[in-house]
Amino acid sequence: MPLNTANIDTTTHVVLPRDSNQALGLAQYAVDFMSDDPQLGGKPGRAVLERTALFHTDAVICGVSAIALGTNAPNLLRREALEYPAPKGSAGVSWARDCVRTGVPPFGSDVDVAVEKAVVANGAAVREWDSNGTNFGYNPSLGHTAGEFGHNDFYAVAVAAAQLRGKDGAYALRGMVLLDEIRGRLAEVFSLKTYKIDHVVHGAIASAATFGAMMGARPEQIESAIGMVVAHSIPFRAIRAGKQLSDSKGSSAAISTEAAVLSVKRAMAGFLGPRDIFRNPEAIFRIFEGPGQMFQKVGDTHANTQKADASPFDLVLARSGDDFAVMGMHFKLGLYEHQSAGALQGLINIIARAPQLLDDQSGDNIASMVVKAYEPAFGIIGDPAKRDPRTRQSADHSMLYLVCTMLRKALEIRAVKPTAGLGWKELMLTPHDFDRRAIHHELTRALMAKMTFEWGGTEYDSRYPDGIPTSIVVTDDQGNVFDSGLVMYPGGHARNHAGPDVVDLRDILGHKFQVLGALAVADPQALVGRLESIERATPQDVAGLYDFKIESRGTFE
Repeated sequence: MPLNTANIDTTTHVVLPRDSNQALGLAQYAVDFMSDDPQLGGKPGRAVLERTALFHTDAVICGVSAIALGTNAPNLLRREALEYPAPKGSAGVSWARDCVRTGVPPFGSDVDVAVEKAVVANGAAVREWDSNGTNFGYNPSLGHTAGEFGHNDFYAVAVAAAQLRGKDGAYALRGMVLLDEIRGRLAEVFSLKTYKIDHVVHGAIASAATFGAMMGARPEQIESAIGMVVAHSIPFRAIRAGKQLSDSKGSSAAISTEAAVLSVKRAMAGFLGPRDIFRNPEAIFRIFEGPGQMFQKVGDTHANTQKADASPFDLVLARSGDDFAVMGMHFKLGLYEHQSAGALQGLINIIARAPQLLDDQSGDNIASMVVKAYEPAFGIIGDPAKRDPRTRQSADHSMLYLVCTMLRKALEIRAVKPTAGLGWKELMLTPHDFDRRAIHHELTRALMAKMTFEWGGTEYDSRYPDGIPTSIVVTDDQGNVFDSGLVMYPGGHARNHAGPDVVDLRDILGHKFQVLGALAVADPQALVGRLESIERATPQDVAGLYDFKIESRGTFE
């Protein structure tokens, strides 16, 4: 259904209709948003800037802790990046103008490397724990509720562009807002997962638009880069399939972003990619959906259909104010797949109301647990193979493992500190809850044997992606039943503003930053302070933003 624009304020928003060249429109929007012209430049509100800075801090802290603990892909890609030192010599590079350096450093380094190599290394580190921000593509005010996933994995793109051009922190932060806006709005209008395409495609398109705009590319060059990304670099969800997940799952966003940055470099050097890619009848959007759908099933054959020359969706993008996509994105209060957040909140609530369930640290007081949730949570983290996770990547995508590990921690804490509070801070899942010893912990496995995970049916599905509709019922050994009720907006959710589940987000994130930061650097508070104050950072500050010593903690096992 074409968008009714009557209620859209075009002084604060840009509308890209489905029958327009949206690739070029995105490019022009990005160029205008990053412009120094006060009539054109983006003006996100104070809340938007603060929330984006917090997501960036979260991402970096997650990333550097993954490097410090020796995780495979982030360290492999970091070593690879250092094998591509940036060329020495005069400022500027052949494909871009107004550069003050020829490369940028990966996390924890002062060595400039090829920008795409720094971006892939940093992006892989950020995503490794699966613990940073998430979006579910939900904007009911416009009827844009495609519900595609996404994560705040792409900030290295904006920082790299600012570093290359010698810009300040306010410029870098505005680029982060732009990137989240584009990928967030695409997630609202097109569900990649429906067609088994990996959600990182939206981030790659946004990365190409943002990097190009920040580097001074012309709109036509950015359009070319977006076209190359969509035509040459479409990853499928095979990355996330299989009984035990691999490095490809955590590095998917990073590898797609590497391709996006390379596409911009080539476009700025003169390479011509396919134009008008959103309306291209053989690109992913029109093949699968909408008025431009290329094929329509007729009986047992496929007949060509000649429909309107349009993409399947309209795009509405913010220019100013507080109505930016980042305001609807969610924080993770520890390491877990975000689809499990409702169950974890429900468990915390039950423990608070019935602490006697923890009286026996063996877990014998608990006879059974039943979690109900919506699709796609049930399909993603309820896969039968996830009942017996053998790798960290599979464990953090196992509803049974996540709930039972948090419950195990509660039992262990209560055994030592009978009066201790047991909320998100105390029960926070950290990297060591996913090491080899934890994955095979006897108590966790015993608790998992008592737990079932069920699809909640249409009642639950109808409430997603507005919330994370989940319930958990615990039955004790006397037959007493403890029901969390329906959890919609758990801690960290963008709509966790009131009600029984409301949390002090900044306080819990502060704890998370301290715990993860201490795994990586000698003074985590100083690093957090540096990152959170990015808006006030000078060009010199931005140049050395990621130059800090990462303390190696060995190999994660």
